[in-house]
Amino acid sequence: MRVRLIGLLAAASILAGCGSEDTVADDAPFDFYVLSLSWSPSYCAAEGGNADPQQCDADRDLGFVVHGLWPQFEKGWPEYCDDDARNPSRPEIDAISDIIPSDGLIRHQWRKHGTCTGLAADGYFDTTRAAFDKVTVPQFSQRRVSAADMRAAFLEANDGLPADGVAVTCSSGLLREVRICMTTALDFRSCPEVAERSCRQPDLRLPAP
Repeated sequence: MRVRLIGLLAAASILAGCGSEDTVADDAPFDFYVLSLSWSPSYCAAEGGNADPQQCDADRDLGFVVHGLWPQFEKGWPEYCDDDARNPSRPEIDAISDIIPSDGLIRHQWRKHGTCTGLAADGYFDTTRAAFDKVTVPQFSQRRVSAADMRAAFLEANDGLPADGVAVTCSSGLLREVRICMTTALDFRSCPEVAERSCRQPDLRLPAP
């Protein structure tokens, strides 16, 4: 309920001030972004028969993909800010599908998170791609890794990324996501509330693509 109320308040701000702008203004109705990168084989393994077949097609050979770009407050986050927002068009979906590998996920990310940014759908996905392009994703050949080693690898690969600006998530012994905090201008930044929730397991499976 708390998060839903936050989302409604953010929606009022967006609708009042942001209109159809295609970039986030200095007075963006949130404080920063979290770019969430999902290890796709872990998602497919965890979800099994419930996994999205478009993402888990064996021929796609996916590794880290974009789960989403999420606007955040310093405490908490907005979501579902405009119930009347149109779904992304077919061309907008196709333009981002190389890094967000599911039509359903693309639409969901727009409805839940994109509508809280003050951006039109095309601007939100352009910003998502720009955020992804800022990150150097390290390569992994091993199939088991500690959460600490995964965090360290991303820190080493990305100059300026602070130690409290990245978090790793895990479940059922699988490495699931790496979450990286960015300013509204897409510079790396600290985010203690996000970082403190990082997984600390010493032995995680990293299924092969």
